[in-house]
Amino acid sequence: MIRRVQIEDVPAIVDLIYGLAEYEKLRHECTVTPEQIEAALFGPNPAVFGHVAVEATPDAAGEEVVGMALWFLSFSTWDGVHGIYLEDLYVRPDRRGGGHGTALLAALARECATHGYTRLGWEVLDWNEPSIGFYRSIGARSRDEWTNFRLTGAELAALAERAD
Repeated sequence: MIRRVQIEDVPAIVDLIYGLAEYEKLRHECTVTPEQIEAALFGPNPAVFGHVAVEATPDAAGEEVVGMALWFLSFSTWDGVHGIYLEDLYVRPDRRGGGHGTALLAALARECATHGYTRLGWEVLDWNEPSIGFYRSIGARSRDEWTNFRLTGAELAALAERAD
């Protein structure tokens, strides 16, 4: 089952984020805390949103979060409307193959359709062939003609110093 993230999901979301960082071989860059995720998703002006994939626990006493999609709104100046940028999609390795990833992306596609958003976009590491194959299987196309850029750390601070 897919549902919107709830505040009690925050510890599971943080665990999934660290699992994704480990999978992407970037665990050393991941420093997020439960407090940061709670504030981002449930603070006074949330700008990050999420959906989770849940399964019933074996004892039927509750549910377990097994996957997540964290996203925020983007904007197309060409279309003049918002879209969704998928920051993280992750399903626990032991729960892959059960349709959770497809269901999470379908929920985001429904968000787009419901709100008139024209785009659902994300990035994937070029070595992540299983994910690339999955994305292509649902009809997503890569945008190889675009190169991504990012400023962080000292370079970001240095450019900020140049602002009037």
